[in-house]
Amino acid sequence: MTSSPRGAHPELRARLSGPMPSLKTPFNRDGSIDFDGLRNLIDCNLAAGAKALMLTAGDSHYVALSEQEIAEVTLATIRHTAGRALVIAADRYYHTTQAIRFAEFARQAGADLLMVMPPDWGGSCTPATLAEHYRAVATVMPVMLVSNVFIARGPKFGLDTLRLVLDATDQVVAIKDDMCGEFARKMSLLVQDRWAVVSGGQKQNHLNNHPYGCDGYLSTLITFKPEIAHAYWQAITANHLGEARRIIRDYDLPFFDLLMGLPGGFNAGIQAMLELKGIAGRWRRKPYHSLSDQELETFAHGLRKLGLLT
Repeated sequence: MTSSPRGAHPELRARLSGPMPSLKTPFNRDGSIDFDGLRNLIDCNLAAGAKALMLTAGDSHYVALSEQEIAEVTLATIRHTAGRALVIAADRYYHTTQAIRFAEFARQAGADLLMVMPPDWGGSCTPATLAEHYRAVATVMPVMLVSNVFIARGPKFGLDTLRLVLDATDQVVAIKDDMCGEFARKMSLLVQDRWAVVSGGQKQNHLNNHPYGCDGYLSTLITFKPEIAHAYWQAITANHLGEARRIIRDYDLPFFDLLMGLPGGFNAGIQAMLELKGIAGRWRRKPYHSLSDQELETFAHGLRKLGLLT
């Protein structure tokens, strides 16, 4: 990893370096989308210094949204960001024709990049068919891959697919990694001269991949405690790895331990932090669990002990 641009698309790579948020779709208590909360969240992240805003099938709750709602969230994000940061749109298990149509919509709406997550139910794809899918969508606008689709198929399948994509098109320009570990290291060595590499979630995953070529990482704390996210990145760019490890030890690891112990899982806590920070409500669509008043107070107490909530 280096903080300076490398390889193709240097301006894009520079904007995908450092910490960046993945946007959480806020909901009202009745389950309707809270678009005012979404705009508040965008403003909060921009004020924290985010250079890119990422919509994702997971954090943005696309599995609980209709196709129309995904389009509405995408359009609201692009319009409110208004060029103040890079906007990464995302699709969700769209077949190739559908993915192309969504890419045309995202490009016309003003998205800068599209994260593509194709379907692979029952192991139905091959590396060749996936590579063709990415190539086809990339004829419309620049594409970011996400390695989540490879998790069930294993590292070899993922790496074989990436090699074919590298040969097929120059308009795949980035990848977000969810697999981590050995795959992430091999993936970075394979693609980092051509694509920006973004580590999905947690500083420990970024640091594991740092020597092999990783430009940025998804950060929860850039939204809720941006000084910690920036302190970590300053340590990385200055090659002060001891300080980077200290921040992971003192903040990231205990924070995610706290999140993972919550009823409803880590995302129940992330949505609750929107409320604790005055950005939006804690609510998620049923049957997802939203923290009760007592659970929220217990969680807030844990955050205060970690110095993550004042």
